[in-house]
Amino acid sequence: METLALYIHWPFCLAKCPYCDFNSHVRERLPQAEMLGALRAELAWEAARLGPRVVNSIFFGGGTPSLMEPDSVALLIEDAGRLFNLAEGAEITLEANPTSIEAGRFAAYRAGGVNRVSIGVQSFDEASLKFLGRQHSAGQAIAAIELGARIFPRISFDLIYARPEQTEAGWRAEVRQALSLAADHLSLYQLTIEEGTKFATLYGRGEFVLPEEELAARLYEATAEEGARFGLEPYEISNYARPGAESRHNLAYWRYQDYAGIGPGAHGRVSIGGKLLATSRHRAPEAWMALVQAQGHGTTEELPVTPADQAREALLMGLRLAEGVSIPYFTARTGVALEEAVETDILAACIEEGYVTLTPERITATTQGRHRLDALLPALLR
Repeated sequence: METLALYIHWPFCLAKCPYCDFNSHVRERLPQAEMLGALRAELAWEAARLGPRVVNSIFFGGGTPSLMEPDSVALLIEDAGRLFNLAEGAEITLEANPTSIEAGRFAAYRAGGVNRVSIGVQSFDEASLKFLGRQHSAGQAIAAIELGARIFPRISFDLIYARPEQTEAGWRAEVRQALSLAADHLSLYQLTIEEGTKFATLYGRGEFVLPEEELAARLYEATAEEGARFGLEPYEISNYARPGAESRHNLAYWRYQDYAGIGPGAHGRVSIGGKLLATSRHRAPEAWMALVQAQGHGTTEELPVTPADQAREALLMGLRLAEGVSIPYFTARTGVALEEAVETDILAACIEEGYVTLTPERITATTQGRHRLDALLPALLR
């Protein structure tokens, strides 16, 4: 039976962070019942057309999914188990913000079937939290992680680095503090300026500056060094985990497996009738709900992914992983031979420089290669 990773998008937040370009929205009243009804309807529609699948992971992302009523989360997990074949021990993750109100709901989410929580800490520095527009304090972040570690079998958290006026010593202390709180997974994000965000306006006015690229690189390298002290390994460019604690859901993306996206703005890659389809839903929550009510789903675009594009996407995603890309799987999945998907002279140069290794079974970016992946991939991929 084919496998599937299931993503469910909750689009609402208490406030819009100034750096965020995700599909998130602030509303005075959260349409809890309406959203639940639409999510359940779209999930049922997707299941009907996909047919029997083994769901190995469910990820509630956002937005801030910890604003969802726990009963709603439980119902969606129950629906997924009824509509698909939910694998025994399936990883079920919910993103949460570490405010005291949301942390108090953790026990109810666990009772509803969530077995992994991903906490949006971003920083343990009070001034940085204020700059980033976060609604929580460092103390609330610590309390949420400690509570999460008691309630959930698995816990992850996010941190943002390369912030204004950040120092390497301060960052090392921050990472050390974070990892001492018993989390087994860390997702790392470099602060970048995204078009259309509040930070883009402020940055354009010169109201703050970001660290030089050399310092940003040192901060990145320091993360791996500090993570190693706590047994966390960089299994993907921006993700660190203790062995066995890797995000199974995100691995499905990076390994280029099927995933379905439910909810406003959600994207998917699903195989139907021998074709791989790229799907996307309407971004605006109210318009998406209206589409679901009218036609059972909020899809605005669904296009077949050509073999050449599949090959490119599979390498773009898979070379981010420390494990690299399985060549037999790559060929079977895309129908394209590796040598048809890469510039062979550039590949040879990458191997000679020590950026890539190649065997009959696997192509892998080395640690140095993964550090330079953004520069290498445009030249390497056809």
